[in-house]
Amino acid sequence: MANAVIMPKAGITVESCIIGTWEKKVGDKVRVGDILFTYETDKASFECESTEEGTLLEIFFGDGEEVPCLVNVCAVGNDGEDCSALRPEGAAAAAPAAAEAAPAATTTPVAAPVAVSATADGATRISPRAKKLAERAGVDASAATPTGPNGRIIERDVRTLMESGFACAKAEAPAPVAAAAPTAAPVAEYEDVKFSGIRRAISKSMHTSLSTMAQLTHNSSFDATCILAYRKLLKNAGDEYAGITLGDIVLYAASRVLKNHPDLNAHMLDDNTIRIFKNVNLGVAVDTPRGLMVPTIFRADEMSLLEISKAVKSLAAECREGNISPDKLTGGTFTVSNLGNLGIESFTPVINPPQTGILGVCTITERIKKNADGSIGSYPAMGLSLTYDHRAIDGSPASRFLKELGQTLENFTALLAK
Repeated sequence: MANAVIMPKAGITVESCIIGTWEKKVGDKVRVGDILFTYETDKASFECESTEEGTLLEIFFGDGEEVPCLVNVCAVGNDGEDCSALRPEGAAAAAPAAAEAAPAATTTPVAAPVAVSATADGATRISPRAKKLAERAGVDASAATPTGPNGRIIERDVRTLMESGFACAKAEAPAPVAAAAPTAAPVAEYEDVKFSGIRRAISKSMHTSLSTMAQLTHNSSFDATCILAYRKLLKNAGDEYAGITLGDIVLYAASRVLKNHPDLNAHMLDDNTIRIFKNVNLGVAVDTPRGLMVPTIFRADEMSLLEISKAVKSLAAECREGNISPDKLTGGTFTVSNLGNLGIESFTPVINPPQTGILGVCTITERIKKNADGSIGSYPAMGLSLTYDHRAIDGSPASRFLKELGQTLENFTALLAK
């Protein structure tokens, strides 16, 4: 008996997935655990293992198609088995064709296809749906008996061909007859690249963020002398402390300062309601080969500096490897995006909806200041860029957050003593 393999549900918040590449083709033998195809959510990519053993009878969705979770993706069973009842769509329409084909099942399939009408250039007349089905099933559509208007092959004809047992491989197109090529104008070279699932998600999220929020960005800086000295002490200490970065230090400080600015540790539910959180769940922007991802450090305000540092590295590794659970990419109450290592002096980070704020961490530059004794000296200044939703918080409270965060980082060792 043929059985279906369904699209897995990769996380409780995932509703659909996009098929990447099929690793098996129709007619291949598969065993339980074999990789059938790759798929991706809007956050990560995965491999789908077969839950059935037998022959891959039919593929219902092709590369790049979006499939709802728990929907049949393909059928696996014994050679020649009918799998029409497993198709997620079109099963009812295929039933009459299957009934008509049943008497012929006991006879030897006719090897020669019935002649079909063709266009002026010799191409077979076939509907788009029929062509797509034939490509998925790996059959030669030109061998089908056309029943559509003007001798056109329609989807029903391809299904009848598949159920009759005549499933020859798609023939190679004949070599074109050599002809004198007309002179043509030069064509510009370009490539159209479709967005991946994660790129589409980023595009949608950024557009939604900027089109539905009243966003404003404030830029400031602070004297990074203290955190640079503390970072040097940690590096000299060695062991696990040597891996703590300046970015980790900013995350630790932000998780504490946000407790004093609840409107920034919040979600804007609608134009009239804001949800303020008791704990700080820090989203951390991570650059990956597939695009920007924002995993969450849950209850960061209760973690030590070392724990935050380890959590960031672990989550970033999962993001870059593409195997992070989608559940770790939700639930953030405030986000931090660090572009300091790329030399960015200030920027305008875009809020991750429905959060009300995002902090941009910038590079360190040398600036001039007047010392207490009247002399002129330089100091390492680190830039901070805060984007906030002006519907939820005004400019002065947002500026007070930046000011307190800068002062806290300038006296970071005092924060550790609390």
